[in-house]
Formats: sequence, structure tokens, C-alpha cells
Amino acid sequence: MDYKKVVVLLTVGIIVLLAMIMFVGPGQIFEALKTANIYYVILAIIIQFVIIWLWNIRWSIICDSLDIPHNKLSLFAMTIVGLAINDLTPSGRSGGEPVRAYLLSKSSSADFKKTFATVMADKLCDTFPFIVLAIFAISYLMLYMHLSTALFSLLMISLVIFIVALVFIVFVCINESFGIKTIQWVFRQLRKLTSRDLDKYEETATTSLVGFQSSLLYLMDDYKLLVIATVISFLVWFLELTRVYVVFLAFGVQVSLGMIAAVFLVSTLIGIIPILPGGLGSIDGGMILLYSLAGITTSISTAATLIERMISLWMVIIIGLILLPFFGAGVLDYIDSG
Repeated sequence: MDYKKVVVLLTVGIIVLLAMIMFVGPGQIFEALKTANIYYVILAIIIQFVIIWLWNIRWSIICDSLDIPHNKLSLFAMTIVGLAINDLTPSGRSGGEPVRAYLLSKSSSADFKKTFATVMADKLCDTFPFIVLAIFAISYLMLYMHLSTALFSLLMISLVIFIVALVFIVFVCINESFGIKTIQWVFRQLRKLTSRDLDKYEETATTSLVGFQSSLLYLMDDYKLLVIATVISFLVWFLELTRVYVVFLAFGVQVSLGMIAAVFLVSTLIGIIPILPGGLGSIDGGMILLYSLAGITTSISTAATLIERMISLWMVIIIGLILLPFFGAGVLDYIDSG
């Protein structure tokens, strides 16, 4: 990980966020924050930990399916560290998956290809619930928000690109011949850019892919596992929406779950774009704008967004960074090489 780049991008994101706060009015936002019911905020924090615990349970079930020994408490810590790395890396928020696989491999002595398969299976189990949420959210936006043709088209294009990219990744993961052809194509492009001998790296990548695919396909054939993991994923998405709902209740405002789902869709799509760590600034701005369009005052929208992001983003990053050193210097070296 390029720490200097992360710090610079975080700084840029914070500056953008501060600019939005100045635009809305710090005084109005502060007055709104003072009205927040602390008990609802605490409830939202509890919901966030329940969400992480459910992610942990899902990952644990997948690990059991491949007979990978693990301690649930350690796995919980790995989950938080992975989430923190995801939020800190402006790379489509995917930097935490290899780190989670590395930590599990290190603690269980299992092959990295197997542990990475568990992480990918864990990630893929979120796919179907997200697509269902996306369809619901877009339908809600069409019926109640009266989006302009340009904005609606942009949203649809973003969603289609996301789904196509997701299908491509899944196909690489489960189809051996397609995966190998993809690796060969990537290395052909790399050879046009460098004169280095890449044969060894190409062979290693191909071998790793084949070993990883065998474990992932084994998991995909376990229908009971897929059903349980998908049910947990739906529950997690529902709790994500509920957490935001509770944050608005702290300000005495009731927001429909349809509106929250729509904001989550847009935020997720924005967060995938590798611009700033955690989508800092861009996601916050999108949330404030959409809530304001729904008729919520800008000061309340901003205050609620700040609290929501403090719980879902900053709290996770802080805890993850606190836990990171307990896994030893090796994980820091691994992140540095990524």
C-alpha cells in the first residue's frame, strides 16, 4: 500500500467534506447535531457491530465447508481489519480481501489459494442481494423521485457496468479455460510494456488460479452453504438500511426504507469507483444531495450523514488500524507489497 498516496487522498477527501460542511453552514449542522438522541446513535452503533458479526458468521461457515481451522474471535478481528483496508484503498474498495485471505492463511496454516477462495465466496454471496436491492432502489427512484432522463440513464449505465464487471469476475473465478485465457491476455499486454521475462510470473498466476478455482467451485456446489450465506447477506443488507433509519430517528425524522435503499445503491456504485479512500467526499455528497431531494432539510441531511459515516466508515477504520499491529509485522509487509 502506498501510504503517502492514501494520506494525500484522505486529506483531499476530508477537504472536500469540509467544503460541503462550509457550504451548508457549520452553525446549522452543529445545531442539528445537538438535537440528536444519543440512545438512537448508540443503537445504530450496536447494529453496525451486529452487521460485522453476521459477516463474520458467514465467513466462518464458508471456512468450515473447506475444513479450514479458525478461531471465531480472531476471524472477527480479521473481518474488521479487511473492512478497514477496503475503506483505505482507493481501488474499488477491494484491497481488504487479499489481506483477509493472508491473515487466515497465516493463522490456520491453510493454503492461500483455499483461504482466498473463502473470501471470494464470501464476497460473491453479497451479489444476489445487491442486485435485488438495486432493482428495488431504481424502481423507487423512478416512481417517487422523478429523476431526469440524464440522471436516470447515468444510474442505469453505472449499474449495467457494475453487473457486467461482476459477471466477468465471476466467470474468471469459476471457468478454468476462460480464466487462463484472461491471464494470458493480461501478460501479453504487459509484455508490450516491459522487456522483463514474465514467464515465471505467468506460470505462478495460472497455477494459483487453477488451485483457487477448485476450492471456489467446491464451495459453489454446496447448495446448503449458498442458501445460508445468501440469507445472512439479505439480513445484513436489511440491517444496513435499518442502521441509517435509526440514525435519522435520532433527529426525529422518519425516512422510508425505499429512499434509504436508493441512497445505498448510489453510494455503493460511487464507492466502487477508485477515486478516494472510502468514497470520502463523493459518497457523503451524494447522500446529502439525495436526502435533501427527498425533502429533508440540508442541515439534518448533513448531520445524519456525518453520524452515519462516522459509524460505518471511520469507526471501522479506527478499530481496524488498532487491531492491525496485533497480527504482526508480516501483514504490514504484505500490505506494502500490494
